[in-house]
Amino acid sequence: MAVHSPNRLIEATSPYLLQHAHNPVAWQPWGPEALDQARREDKPIFLSIGYSACHWCHVMERESFEDEAVAEVLNAHFVAVKVDREERPDLDELYMGAVQALTGRGGWPMSVWLTPELKPFFGGTYFPPERRHGLPGFRDLLAGIHRAWVEKREGIEGDARQILDAVSRNARGEHDVPAPALPGPEAFEAALVQLRAGFDARWGGFGPAPKFPQVMASMLILRRGTAGDQAMALRTLDAMWEGGMFDHLGGGFSRYSVDAQWLVPHFEKMLYDNAQLASGYLAAFQATGEPRYARIARATLDYLLRVLRDPAGGFHASEDADSEGEEGRFYAFTPDQVREALGPEDGARFCAAYGILQGGHFEHGASVPHRFDAAPGTDFEALEPLRLKLLAVREARVRPAKDDKVLASWNGLALSALARASEVLGEPRYLEAAQALAAFLRRELWREGTLLRTWRRGHAHTPAFLEDYAAVAGGLVDLYEAGFDPAWLYWAGELGDCLLRRFEDQGQGGFHSTAEGAADLLFRQKPLYDGALPSGNTLAAGVLLRLHRHLDRPDFLASAERALRCAAPLMARTPTACLGMLAVLDQALSDPVEIVIAGEPGAETTRALVRVAAGAWLPNRTLSLVAADPDLPLHRNRERAGAYVCRGRACAAPVTGGEELAALLRLP
Repeated sequence: MAVHSPNRLIEATSPYLLQHAHNPVAWQPWGPEALDQARREDKPIFLSIGYSACHWCHVMERESFEDEAVAEVLNAHFVAVKVDREERPDLDELYMGAVQALTGRGGWPMSVWLTPELKPFFGGTYFPPERRHGLPGFRDLLAGIHRAWVEKREGIEGDARQILDAVSRNARGEHDVPAPALPGPEAFEAALVQLRAGFDARWGGFGPAPKFPQVMASMLILRRGTAGDQAMALRTLDAMWEGGMFDHLGGGFSRYSVDAQWLVPHFEKMLYDNAQLASGYLAAFQATGEPRYARIARATLDYLLRVLRDPAGGFHASEDADSEGEEGRFYAFTPDQVREALGPEDGARFCAAYGILQGGHFEHGASVPHRFDAAPGTDFEALEPLRLKLLAVREARVRPAKDDKVLASWNGLALSALARASEVLGEPRYLEAAQALAAFLRRELWREGTLLRTWRRGHAHTPAFLEDYAAVAGGLVDLYEAGFDPAWLYWAGELGDCLLRRFEDQGQGGFHSTAEGAADLLFRQKPLYDGALPSGNTLAAGVLLRLHRHLDRPDFLASAERALRCAAPLMARTPTACLGMLAVLDQALSDPVEIVIAGEPGAETTRALVRVAAGAWLPNRTLSLVAADPDLPLHRNRERAGAYVCRGRACAAPVTGGEELAALLRLP
């Protein structure tokens, strides 16, 4: 392979952009220089959006972007721009809407052609170098787009206006009028009806392959579902863990399963998935008391701490699916490899327990360890020394590449998971990790009242988006309720003020994804759909409700309810696209459970009350400790030692014992 001089991506911090810095394509990062060049030279922009752990992004790079002939055409007739979707979710969401409008589907790598005025006129995802499987060849496509740009310019610009108009109306929610009042409980039943219809009774999950975790579905079911509904959620959580999507050697979950059985995963591991899954399994443990859910949450968080944690205290974005040029090579084993590592007898036992069979179910006769095929009564605890021994052998393999940038919103989700784990599992190490993470975010990403989105190796940049402010604020509230340091609650309040000041749509309600004044965006979007992550509006409305209850902020309450009313038409039309927002609606409609504990923080009686309150499955709970700051609104007139419990507007007499508090909270 020829070695090329670096292009302008060499100045980036994103590992994804740096992967393309030595392509022969004259890539530029998104910014004023590239956009000015397109206008000055009257060339269309070829915008390629992807991310570091994306398998097909790597494939398209090898096939096309490292090809001299492709580079010659791109460099001559287009301004080639690369964007890391994780650094610029606003651009990704905007132009993904265009690709979906054009093709009916989306994904990454995303390939979009724009006019110099940034209007999309053609797009797709992965394109092979030559025509195959019904997809046009990338070389031919580039030549055809260039001819059309020269010969049919007027038609292209007309198409671009129509595409942009449709995308704009949808992205801004202009086709919906906010509801005059909050939806009622019927919204939950509509979502549950759809989830029941899509449930896979044998393997768990909702819908056909490929199967994604859909943690928000399980969380909503645990909140609002019947006992039968909860069985759906628990079956799904069990099957995801038993299958190959969970890394039985090293912990943590892959992105999704390519089959209906959760057997063969798409191996990339994302911080945001694992943070949400850890929170989901913690909730299942609280709701059921089943120890296995605590073990899964612990193994997931321990993976984050061992592999994705930066020495500075933040968490890296992801691990790749590929190593040594092959997807899954790091994770899969043949029986011979296991026997070589563990010996004939122990290797046979391990293979039988973890489904590593002759012939395999993955590439090259290998298997992904899973627990579906284990004989009833298999003693996995007895196999623990063998698991650790095989893990050590695997660690000697070439590990998948890691995207070591730190993203504010994803770290906010990790902060929530770690803080909740410290409460629910009673393990101080998770609280210590959460405190270090919060300190990192404050030190490295908070600049004179402004949050930044991304950090890598000491360099922070890019103004944060709605999801960043909201997710970090949510994590800080969880951290306060886990360790009762009021500084984190007050910082969360500052971030809440930023939400209202910088992102709120004062006319229609809800929140824009970007602050006002971004010169490189065609319009501001209002994200309402919940996808792999909760939407920015879901995160914002949820944390504002919680902050109102802690800080007595009616303006936060009003803004949260306006966002819910803004999302009401969407919740009615497609409830399973708003599962996170429906959980926030449950938070708004249900009587809050406020638990305030007074007493010396180090006293055993106080600690016992905190343990009971922290371990309870109370999704709409607010927990506070008077000693943290007597001046907080919830703490007024609560000097006498004990636990004060209020539901809605009714408060019980304070209690001083853990059993009394459990009875008051109606815990089993």
